Amino acid sequence: MSRLVFLACALLALSGCGERASQTQQAGQILVMGDSLMAWNGTSQRAVSDVMEQHLDVEVTDRSVSAARMIYRLPVSGAAGLSIPKQMPKKTAWDWVVLNGGGNDLWLGCGCTACRRKMDRLTARDGSTGAIPDLVQRLRSTGARVIYTGYLRSPGLGSPIEYCKDDGEELDRRATQMAARDEGVYFLSLADLVPHGDRSFHAFDMIHPSVKGSAAIGTRIAELILAETAKDQP
Repeated sequence: MSRLVFLACALLALSGCGERASQTQQAGQILVMGDSLMAWNGTSQRAVSDVMEQHLDVEVTDRSVSAARMIYRLPVSGAAGLSIPKQMPKKTAWDWVVLNGGGNDLWLGCGCTACRRKMDRLTARDGSTGAIPDLVQRLRSTGARVIYTGYLRSPGLGSPIEYCKDDGEELDRRATQMAARDEGVYFLSLADLVPHGDRSFHAFDMIHPSVKGSAAIGTRIAELILAETAKDQP
């Protein structure tokens, strides 16, 4: 438990580093929202969004914040980015929004144990309602296409979130259902990204992505955007 508390405090100390988007930004940009899966390695400009920019050759605005949650009630820190829905800039238009979240709600919110109620608040079993589908639909109402990503899996080598596997699988299943309801929503699973026994995709804490992990995630997202954009070409 002390280890979990230490890691949670470390995450909070790293929060508030999201990039601020201009309120007069024009359409055609890409927005990234979410938690530390997206934000990690940002201080060295090797976060997921940085990798996306390299592959796509377009500006990517990153509002992700470490330790952010989908369901977060404190107003001041929530407005600073710890509430993922409040990371959404106002008066802007986007072609794509890349989004993740829910992991901290389950890990820090209920310890990945007895989380059924929390899971249902995040998303219903059929993906129709809940904090995640509600945010996705808000983003879709702006005209953006939305990619919701899953989480890295533990390589089975002492990760503190090893016991969160079942909740991760269930969240992925519900996200798949959500995406199936709207052709402008895509669920990108990361469940197969980390080979069993391979530590190289994780940072020292065995929770967050290493530089290699962020690069692999950013590349997958960019490839999905390129493939879907190519379908739009005459």
